[in-house]
Amino acid sequence: MRILMINKFLYPNGGSETYIFKLGDYLKSQGHEVQYFGMEHKGRCVGNRVNAYTSDMDFHGGSKLAKLTYPLKTIYSSEARKKLRLVLNDFKPDVCHLNNFNYQLTPSIILEIQKWRKEGNKCRIVFTAHDYQLVCPNHMCNNPNTGENCEKCLGGHFLNCVKGKCIHGSTARSVIGMLEAEFWKRNGAYNYIDTMICCSKFLKTKMDSNPLFAQKTIALHNFVDKVEWKDTCKKEYVLYFGRYSKEKGIETLIQVCKQLPDIPFVFAGTGPLESELSGIPNVRNVGFQRGKALEKLNREARFSIYPSEWYENCPFSVMESQMYGTPVLGADIGGIPELIEAGKTGTLFESGNANDLKEKIQTLWSDRALTDQYMENCKSIRFDTIEDYYKKLIPIYCPKK
Repeated sequence: MRILMINKFLYPNGGSETYIFKLGDYLKSQGHEVQYFGMEHKGRCVGNRVNAYTSDMDFHGGSKLAKLTYPLKTIYSSEARKKLRLVLNDFKPDVCHLNNFNYQLTPSIILEIQKWRKEGNKCRIVFTAHDYQLVCPNHMCNNPNTGENCEKCLGGHFLNCVKGKCIHGSTARSVIGMLEAEFWKRNGAYNYIDTMICCSKFLKTKMDSNPLFAQKTIALHNFVDKVEWKDTCKKEYVLYFGRYSKEKGIETLIQVCKQLPDIPFVFAGTGPLESELSGIPNVRNVGFQRGKALEKLNREARFSIYPSEWYENCPFSVMESQMYGTPVLGADIGGIPELIEAGKTGTLFESGNANDLKEKIQTLWSDRALTDQYMENCKSIRFDTIEDYYKKLIPIYCPKK
């Protein structure tokens, strides 16, 4: 089978890139042909045989002339259609697997695939939703100005994006986002997508707010790497690792840390609220960690906390902790509850509720037998590996008639 992976970034940039690189490599290991289409970039590490890519669009840099043309290019890209057609004609994919494409590639690429299909070429169009990009112009269902979760645009009411200045707090950028979403709602390009993969059941419910999408969505959690189980001597600290930002619940967690001076907390990460950690006696900020250093911190923690206050989908951090044998105290929001067996491998608290978070931390910290039992229960936890994911993906790529 020939699979064309489509994603705006073709270099390591975030979760969707990790997904397409690992999935592409595994597909090739199973005998499939895989090529990639997206933007050209100095860091590009995958590609296609005809070396056809769209021009790099740097919204934070670039020439003044380029910036003037960006508003139109983020809605419709004739360049993306032309470059994609070169790849389609050469590679002749059986599946076009779309990932993040809005703004840089634009949904115009779907029209080109459909045009190519009408010329007699058989090709499935599969889309993996890594965020809320098709139902929310700022992709987060969260107003960055207020920090509040927002569903006002669901159902296609995109004018609310402008009213809330939801894209970078800018009316101009929010207007562009609204126009882009409205244009493609009316254009009907999304009709041509055959299957939409949602990485959580929660995300699926938001995608299903569009009646058209509800006919196409399936929930399929992201895959994770296999992790070796190690019996680890737990140390006396509670761990948070990730971004130090408001939507991640850091303000609430810091407030609770100050109220629990006898419990040591370790923070591993970086972000705009990092200065807020200074001067708290029971908080040790070790900065951004990765690889073996982060693994060691994770394995040795009594439990970890994932206090997010926005609609997380399928956070790898929640899965990772449990695979390392560390119970998770997670916010009851978004897709997080789908990843924690409450009362078995961790527990949940009401997102944004400092009192509930404080109470749950105290309960876990004061009951070593409970956290030890949760740790033992983590041995039997089962998240999909790439092999499991592949077995579920192939019927999507090639459904039985």
